[in-house]
Amino acid sequence: MTTIAVEYKNAQDTDFSKEENVVALKSKIKETRNSLGKKYPYIINGEKKFSENELVSLNPANPNEVVGTVSKASQEEAERAIQSALQAFESWSRTPVAERADYLFKAAEALEKKRLELASVMILEAGKNYAEADAEVSEAIDFLNFYATSALKLAKDDHKLIRIPGEDNKMEYIPLGVGFIVPPWNFPFAICIGLTVSAVVTGNTVLLKPSSLTPVIAYKFMEVMEEVGLPKGVINFVPGDSSDIGDYITGHPQTRFISFTGSKAVGLHINALAAQTAPGQKWIKRVNAEMGGKDGVVVDETADLDFVAQEVVEAAFSFQGQKCSAGSRLIVVEEVYDELVEKVVAVTKKLSIGTGEENNQVGPVIDKKAYKSILNYIEIGKQEGKLELGGKALEGEGYFIEPTVISGVTRKDSIMQEEIFGPVLAIAKAKDWKDAIDIYNDTEYGLTGSFFSNVEARLDFAAEEMHCGNLYLNRRCTGALVGVHPFGGFNMSGTDSKAGSYDYIKLFSQAKTVTKRL
Repeated sequence: MTTIAVEYKNAQDTDFSKEENVVALKSKIKETRNSLGKKYPYIINGEKKFSENELVSLNPANPNEVVGTVSKASQEEAERAIQSALQAFESWSRTPVAERADYLFKAAEALEKKRLELASVMILEAGKNYAEADAEVSEAIDFLNFYATSALKLAKDDHKLIRIPGEDNKMEYIPLGVGFIVPPWNFPFAICIGLTVSAVVTGNTVLLKPSSLTPVIAYKFMEVMEEVGLPKGVINFVPGDSSDIGDYITGHPQTRFISFTGSKAVGLHINALAAQTAPGQKWIKRVNAEMGGKDGVVVDETADLDFVAQEVVEAAFSFQGQKCSAGSRLIVVEEVYDELVEKVVAVTKKLSIGTGEENNQVGPVIDKKAYKSILNYIEIGKQEGKLELGGKALEGEGYFIEPTVISGVTRKDSIMQEEIFGPVLAIAKAKDWKDAIDIYNDTEYGLTGSFFSNVEARLDFAAEEMHCGNLYLNRRCTGALVGVHPFGGFNMSGTDSKAGSYDYIKLFSQAKTVTKRL
């Protein structure tokens, strides 16, 4: 075992202003397309097996194109995976932290070498464009390096205990046990890796159930961990249906914790199920949940409206608004309301719509279910406010919806309250900047928010009064960097378990104090 010394810094995204990088990615997309349609197994204790029941991953830009099929694990196989994880925990939990961290450092290096390949898979499987897919690889690398570095720090930390005469006291963080990892489809690589390795590097073993919509890119992660030699049974790959194996694993007496990112409804279901004590269960299960948001951008009359318009459009429509941090609400003081609406519409009109493969700014939404739901919300929005732009699906293959701007809505309207998770921006008018902040806070969610103003006292007030986990002043509410912007929300946005922070890995550990009389 060779510990790789790493001073953490964020990975650098690919510069696609350079033609050679564009050519290289296009070539890799073509290569990836030639390998589409492969079958992928589930993996338990390092053993790869295929089943008749499969998840079929489709290209959202062309649903007739199968990206790959991934074997489902049954309840029986989920049970085997739990037993495998329990057995692996006995040795993995006692593996030195430096050795556990080493696997993550090596995986980060492997991801950097595979950057274009991984981006190309996400472009075809999730409908991302070049920058979004590439940035996700960077974020995955960041999670690996950051959590490995954090685990090493946690192991060395003396936790500033108060010393008294006659005693030697120490506190250390030890692993929990077997965890269940449930990542989302919108960041199917970065969040998948972040949720998994934060648990693994702290000495836990896990069952990883990838999103049913993006299982192929999750399998690519498993390939990397096999490549770096991670011991068998530490990560067990169990694709399947949430109603079948998901509930089974969550409710299992040997499951110690659940890490989930996804919808509010599913997150609350997991939380309720985990709160029930199964026969033979010895602990209270921990739930680490990030459940989305209805994020808002507040703009006062002193802000630079041209800059604001650019930031609003980026926050609302990057990756088709399919980010839990997407700025789907715009709240503007009446003095500059009409002017900003006009500027936002003008910027939005310039967005290119089409496949991520051709690097368009707005691509397809993830699947038919999302497509229908978003179009339904647009129809509701047309009744609640004024359609300024968009509002229609594009003809032809793929789940493409025009970037849609709806103005004149009120704080309690459906499209101001409910998470749409698509390219829809709702705009409301406020009497003044304090009223605008009040409208912003009038939601059950609390993930991200932005406040734009050139008055320092107002920025200070917003910092105190806007209730969300990640507040950005005079910049867009998307684009959190690991280690720079620890990420997690309040209220129905989740448990505020700040991903990308040093404290995050403590969620997968328990503190043990040992006192010795001298």
